Amino acid sequence: MRVALDAQLTVGTATGIGEYVRGLADALRRRGVDVAELREPRLDPWRFDRRVLWDQILLPKRARASGAALLHCASGTMPRGAELPIVVTVHDVAWLADQMHARAYARYYFGKLAPRRYRGARCIVVDSNFSRDALLNLVAGLDPRRVHVVYPGVAADFCGLGRGAGDGRTILAVGTIERRKNLDVLVRALTRLPEARVVAVGPHTPYAAECAALAQQVGVTDRIEMPGYVARGALLALYRECAVVAVPSRYEGFGYAAAQALCAGAPCIVSDRSSLPEIAAGDAPVVAADDVDAWVAALEPALRGDDDGRARGVRAQAIARFSWDASGASMQALYEEALM
Repeated sequence: MRVALDAQLTVGTATGIGEYVRGLADALRRRGVDVAELREPRLDPWRFDRRVLWDQILLPKRARASGAALLHCASGTMPRGAELPIVVTVHDVAWLADQMHARAYARYYFGKLAPRRYRGARCIVVDSNFSRDALLNLVAGLDPRRVHVVYPGVAADFCGLGRGAGDGRTILAVGTIERRKNLDVLVRALTRLPEARVVAVGPHTPYAAECAALAQQVGVTDRIEMPGYVARGALLALYRECAVVAVPSRYEGFGYAAAQALCAGAPCIVSDRSSLPEIAAGDAPVVAADDVDAWVAALEPALRGDDDGRARGVRAQAIARFSWDASGASMQALYEEALM
């Protein structure tokens, strides 16, 4: 079986979807699937016009030229005419539910046009049961039998991380710094955690400047760091050394930061919104997203190291839940179903 895989979001500052594509490609190859990774390094996937050029013109052209029997659109968007059977991964429906601050043309392309195309896919893959329910509720006309939950895997370097005792002060937040990530609740919590600092790594949006202004307003500027996108080695070092990983998001289709923390053996606290309680599955505390008091109460014991034993105890079962081998096997079976 030869599969063309849309790998454009692995170009440049790859975030959660880039991590997903890399892990999936490796897992499929281990199972003997012939994977043609399709990307154009000269195109910045974070520029809207370049993304549309890739999705609608270059991707279908290269998929046809690849000799693949099937195209896997792994980034949530589909071309209008690929002339190949398509499997699409829909990581979330944030563009329909939680991105009202974005520009109108982006909301149309990702939030209205993309879901219409899903009806033409042979198979739709989602990252969580939450995302499946949200997709079926928000997009009319989808056959539920064609929408399948396949958890993404967590990479081996997280699963094999030599976790230390934690530094007793670093609250790590990972992901693009955008409004739905709700970083401001951690900034407010810092005012009552005098020995702590927040390190928020990921590409910036204008929301990052709002968080910086809030930090200055409440007097914690010297205890919040937003270094932007960091290299893999630096990210792993942060997971190894931090006291706790905090995921206060209001919306996540999956929640890679939480899954990575659980597999790395790092204490983790998640919000009570969207997929995060599902991903935590009782292995991490769940806190009301906007309740600063609750975040302070949950972070204090984690900063003292009280949660370290729990994190070590659930690590093996988290690694089993978020195995790339299991994810690859499920995806291969869906490819075969799509080609029937």
